[in-house]
Amino acid sequence: MAEPADGLKTVIITGASRGVGLATALHLAAAGFRIVAVARSQGESLSRAADALAARRGAGEIVFRGFDLSQVEDIGAFVRDLRGEFGAPFGLVNNAALGTGGLLANMHLSQIEALIRLNTLSPIVLTKYVARAMMAAGGGRIVNVSSIIASTGYNGLSVYGATKASLVGFTRSLARELGRMDVTVNAVAPGFMATEMTKTLDEDERERVARRSALQRLVAPEDVAECIHYLMSDAGRNVTGSVFTIDAGATA
Repeated sequence: MAEPADGLKTVIITGASRGVGLATALHLAAAGFRIVAVARSQGESLSRAADALAARRGAGEIVFRGFDLSQVEDIGAFVRDLRGEFGAPFGLVNNAALGTGGLLANMHLSQIEALIRLNTLSPIVLTKYVARAMMAAGGGRIVNVSSIIASTGYNGLSVYGATKASLVGFTRSLARELGRMDVTVNAVAPGFMATEMTKTLDEDERERVARRSALQRLVAPEDVAECIHYLMSDAGRNVTGSVFTIDAGATA
């Protein structure tokens, strides 16, 4: 893959204003990547991080581009704009997701459709357009953020679990499709983390979840960011079609 003129490889990260997305943006930018942080709104944490990074020598950069990924029909034009501004992306991290819970029998159709639209349809369509640019450039890296719930299940998260399981199947098949073009496709499957999505759990439930893991603790977003960095690095160039479980041993 040809090196960009300014030497910074561009990685698009969705859902980059908090949680795993924010941690990954910070980690990769510190490692010298240009991060295009995509979210509906920038948020104070992402804004502060971008400003702090701008003052550091030898680091990459974080640029924010607002976009609502549930507007699937506009994704193609959005990617064309990004490609025109930053060139062909080197990496894509499909992280944006809804974590809406509820028993299936009680969920409204609009809730089910929203989960499937943002968690499954949106990353597939976004990857379609980004992968085209990667193929034309001669390579790239794609990481889909799944969840251990895709394989273990969890009460009240059946639709969410289904969307995350869909990303695993998508990852494995797409890796076969794009491998000959030197584009790797992998997934990370985090366990429960101390993020916005676990705020719906009360303290007792969070402690029970932590006790079920071999390491007796929850995963931090930074743990997932480290794994994604590996997959974006030269060390991960021959890894594709794999799912990396990061759950403190919850599924051991």
